[in-house]
Amino acid sequence: MTAAIRQYLVITGNYWAFTLTDGALRMLVVLHFHQLGYSPLEIALLFIFYEFFGVVTNLVGGYLGARWGLNRTMNIGLFLQIAALAMLAVPAAMLTVPWVMAAQAMSGIAKDLNKMSAKSGIKLLVPDEQQGTLYKWVAILTGSKNTLKGVGFFLGGVLLVAAGFTGAVAIMAVALGVVWVASLFLLGQDLGKSTSKPKFSEILSKSRAINVLSAARMFLFGARDVWFVVALPVYLSTVFGWDHWKVGGFMASWIIGYGFIQTIAPKITGTMEGKKPAVLWAAVLAMIPAAIAGGLMAGWSPQVVIVGGLLLFGVLFAINSSLHSYLIVSYARGDGVSLDVGFYYMSNAAGRLLGTILSGWVYQAYGLEACLWISAGLVAAAALLSMLLPEKRPVVT
Repeated sequence: MTAAIRQYLVITGNYWAFTLTDGALRMLVVLHFHQLGYSPLEIALLFIFYEFFGVVTNLVGGYLGARWGLNRTMNIGLFLQIAALAMLAVPAAMLTVPWVMAAQAMSGIAKDLNKMSAKSGIKLLVPDEQQGTLYKWVAILTGSKNTLKGVGFFLGGVLLVAAGFTGAVAIMAVALGVVWVASLFLLGQDLGKSTSKPKFSEILSKSRAINVLSAARMFLFGARDVWFVVALPVYLSTVFGWDHWKVGGFMASWIIGYGFIQTIAPKITGTMEGKKPAVLWAAVLAMIPAAIAGGLMAGWSPQVVIVGGLLLFGVLFAINSSLHSYLIVSYARGDGVSLDVGFYYMSNAAGRLLGTILSGWVYQAYGLEACLWISAGLVAAAALLSMLLPEKRPVVT
């Protein structure tokens, strides 16, 4: 086993462990506070700091990764997630909205430090001329992470039933602590550390390709989260009458299937050449939420339209996400890779923030159909922006 593969496995294992707790915590918070009587908008507000600090973290985290090394930023992310879980492992009376929002803010910082470090690290382990290998490695990392996030959704529902909210977060904090200690010893030193000291002004990308791709990514992920974060789980619970097990199981199945499709995306899309694949797959995706909303408005069976339609949305969204994840790593510079990747995932976090706010507000005011129409519009915007991507991959250094 080569040193590069060993480091890839350490990065992937680290990312997997974090993702399990991240998915479980998301489901725990949604279900627990919905059970306490919080409205969809109030639940969405609990995640605002999580997403907002994700924007800030990706912007600054890429700079820190280039200066300190990706091993340090990844391990800091793990430690902050443990601290966030510990903050929530308190008596129920202490779980006030400001306290939970503060814990979610810390978790948002942790998640995006970990994610930026993992995605940037892969760039450094694959020679630049091996773009097919890079696409496969990024797809496997991204897809397996989302599969485990789906498992985390299910785990969150199970732990909520078995151990209660406080017990669930305490169990996850202890388990992640073991992973953190192992990561301190196994992760390579100075991974991704820039040979020169980057200036803070370099956190904003000067690459047109990365700026365009980042804008498209923002709309793409806003389109997912506008229905996924709050609207869908609350709809399944209130309209369909599903219990925590069914809601968690469906959300988990969606994410697991989504992650699996991401891992095999290179086989579906073939060789990445130019901007056409990104434009084409986004255009096809935009039709799905519009069709679901139209079916609901026409009075078709909600169970068939929503469950079937959103499973199809998951397949197409996974392909789009995997394409984007490869393109940013491919476009990014070699020295100081985390600066470009961090900027890109800042836009990703901005899209999630937009989608999260809209998910609670639009669902509460206008219903799930409105969330789906907005989703279609956001994906269409991503497709139009993708038309501005370069025909050939920019030369990276």
